[in-house]
Amino acid sequence: MARDSHDEGQVDLFLPQLTALPLRDQRETMERPFFSLSKRKRLKPIDYVSPDRKTTVHVSANSEYGLATIYDLDILIYCASVLIEHKRRGSNDIPQTLNVVPYDMLRTLKREVGGRAYELLGNALDRLQSTTVKTNIRAGDAVETTFSWIDSHSQLKDRAGNVRGMRITLAKWFYDGVLMEGGVLAIDPAYFSLTGGRERWLYRVARKHAGGAGADGFAISMPTLYEKSGAEGDYRRFKFEMSKIAKENALPGYALSLETRDDAEPLLRMMRRDRNQEEATRPSPTPSPSPSPSPSTSRANYRDEAIEELSINFPDSGHIAHTAFGAIARANLPSPQRDHGMIADEFRAFLRQRDIAFDAKNITQIFATFCAKQRPAT
Repeated sequence: MARDSHDEGQVDLFLPQLTALPLRDQRETMERPFFSLSKRKRLKPIDYVSPDRKTTVHVSANSEYGLATIYDLDILIYCASVLIEHKRRGSNDIPQTLNVVPYDMLRTLKREVGGRAYELLGNALDRLQSTTVKTNIRAGDAVETTFSWIDSHSQLKDRAGNVRGMRITLAKWFYDGVLMEGGVLAIDPAYFSLTGGRERWLYRVARKHAGGAGADGFAISMPTLYEKSGAEGDYRRFKFEMSKIAKENALPGYALSLETRDDAEPLLRMMRRDRNQEEATRPSPTPSPSPSPSPSTSRANYRDEAIEELSINFPDSGHIAHTAFGAIARANLPSPQRDHGMIADEFRAFLRQRDIAFDAKNITQIFATFCAKQRPAT
């Protein structure tokens, strides 16, 4: 499905992008079963109907490639982050087709860089293009929209066969969903360090629902959670795996606890962790958007993604290992890496010397650039 181009004169069109973009996830895809949770090839469709029978999601696979996976979703998160960066910079015409530097994208997604990585990237793009989604989310009860996650993708190679750039044309449904008011949520860069598909999916559910749910968090029954997951295995297996994840309690930014009930299936509760221990991101005002909000409701229930950006502060003391800045340091410091606590102290001195606020809007980008310029440990 991918087209290759060997026109070396076009390489300059692909300008280097930031490898520490503030990361954004499309809100509507965070709680419904749009992706396979396994790396294994899945051909079985996903069929989901909400408990109130008003929301439907049907996802089907191409027999050659299989369903797009939650790991393939990383590419869409990167693309959403690029779109929001265009929006933040005040671009008048935000493109639906993005020119992407594969090296930058792989670095941002915490992936290895090399020939094998580019091959896997191409496979992921094929799955995203060949997976068919049919849903009435956003369109209303009586209207279904059918699309693939990306409309097309192409690779630009130099004469030696090295991939120098990619063009990715996003589905209009996804593109519109990212750019609409309240369409994205900030996510912790540590998300990409989660290796399990179910852990990744559960983090996204927690970010969507528990982010603005207050001190008590958000609780959901295990059967309902199972239906929302689209998991291919049976309920008993899913329940066992969720219980194990809750016991390990290792999701970035969110604490998990299992609550047993005498007369019903258990509840899984998700709560934001303490600000001093995890990413200090201001919670979303509402746990879930309405498919077709009125303008007044939209203004009341959603905040612009810029507010998410403003709420990330560099801690004024202490270690950064268990914060979003720890993940940024791991991704950008040259190897062998110096002690992150020492790096944090030097960065605080750097901010004070230049009179830069610890809650500056682009503090994550400033820190990433600072880390990239550090010397390796000796």
